[in-house]
Amino acid sequence: MTTQVSVDVGEGALVEGEVGEGFEAVSEAFVRNFTELGDLGASLAVYRHGRPVVDLRGGWARRSTAAPYGPDTLQLVFSTTKGATALCANLLVQRGLLDLDAPVTDYWPEFGAAGKQDVPVRWLLTHQVGLPTVDAELTVEEVLAWDPLIEALAAQAPFWEPGTAHGYHAITFGYLVGEVVRRVTGLSLGTFFAREVAGPLGLDFWIGLPADEEPRVAPLRMARGLPAEAPAQLDAKTIEVYAAMLQPGALALRALSLNGALGAFGGAGGPFNSPELHAAEVPAANGITNAPSLARMYAAMIGEVDGVRLLDPDQLEAARTLAVAGPDRVLIVDSSFGLGFMTHSDYQLLLGPGSFGHPGAGGSLGFADPDSGIAFGYVMNQMRFGLSGDKRTTHLIAALRSCL
Repeated sequence: MTTQVSVDVGEGALVEGEVGEGFEAVSEAFVRNFTELGDLGASLAVYRHGRPVVDLRGGWARRSTAAPYGPDTLQLVFSTTKGATALCANLLVQRGLLDLDAPVTDYWPEFGAAGKQDVPVRWLLTHQVGLPTVDAELTVEEVLAWDPLIEALAAQAPFWEPGTAHGYHAITFGYLVGEVVRRVTGLSLGTFFAREVAGPLGLDFWIGLPADEEPRVAPLRMARGLPAEAPAQLDAKTIEVYAAMLQPGALALRALSLNGALGAFGGAGGPFNSPELHAAEVPAANGITNAPSLARMYAAMIGEVDGVRLLDPDQLEAARTLAVAGPDRVLIVDSSFGLGFMTHSDYQLLLGPGSFGHPGAGGSLGFADPDSGIAFGYVMNQMRFGLSGDKRTTHLIAALRSCL
């Protein structure tokens, strides 16, 4: 049994949708995101055992024109895209088309330059390859064109000895994994995802947005940087870590901005609200979707959704099994990864041990918890400072946990 939701959250904005019996606390937490935590426009979806139990959206897609955040609204989700990219690689492994322990050069011969000839494919997924950025100074246009960055990555010497440490490949992850997918299938990552995932599941999810879908995209409202906004959101230790990450020349800043080409965190003046970036393929950072599609994708990874199951039990277990954990050479704090997915940790709180997924800069999040049969998607247009989940998602997850 489901209940229709329609709640005024102030200034004429509404939260609307459906919530299943027993999940009312999740709906209440979503409302509080607007009334107490400053959400502007957002959508939230939860599946359990392959069926939707929460489908909500609210606020403004464009406040200046009083355009509501509706069921057709789309959102750029930054690194939440990495979950879709990791899924594509896992599908190729499952089909026997990609060997994680083979050298990358078996698929991409040019990659072997600068001492990388023995790097296995697995390290691209686990952020161990040591290529979080490039020394080449590329323009935005070159980055979006794909090949110039691929050539720069192939020629680049690693920033640490591959396999000896891990560090978050904020932008390059999508190009590294995406180029291997292209070499194996002959298709770009976005095309492969559309054919093998989004199409069969009927998702509103693109990596490379068609021009006729652009009017549906809600513009991102960027978070203000340190120190103006952060003290109200972050503790002193976290502020210290982020300040260190943003020091000129810091590896984190270079990784997040791709050596300055994209602008750190997609900040003010960055290109992440531009149709040109939306239309390109940046498979670590420019996926455009909504919460129902994000949750449906994860639901189909852990079980069957309307006759479609993406990962078999063995590949699911491999995807979510902890591969690396501990100090992150880029993020400074500890992080943990399976095969391209983040795992539950103090850095990224998911539903519990065994959960896997990926957050996006500013607040978006998608994940699955096979043990409970839960799949979760949250997207929003009001960014918060940071790379991982904030109070909006932690409150939603806590409410969801209480319902189980």
